[in-house]
Amino acid sequence: MKLRPLNDRIIIRREAAETVTSGGLLLPDTAKSKPQRGKVIAAGPGKLLKDGTRRGLQVEVGDTVLFTSWAGDNFEERGTSDELVIMAEEEILAILDS
Repeated sequence: MKLRPLNDRIIIRREAAETVTSGGLLLPDTAKSKPQRGKVIAAGPGKLLKDGTRRGLQVEVGDTVLFTSWAGDNFEERGTSDELVIMAEEEILAILDS
């Protein structure tokens, strides 16, 4: 399935949740918190302004980003267990440089 976001929407593949605490305890699925970082896998063309021009996005495909836990809408990619998030660019807090 090929996803193509519209306008200023971005599709992010959420990083996997931690399964072990720093003390070595295994976490059950109910105790895992959703990671608030992920990799941009698709980005729209940018926001359409009132004058008809487009403002480009600040993030690019491949960027690792931080976002709030309630940002965007979650869905699972068909055939995998990967969790994807689709959100507006303004919901991204920061881009992580490696």
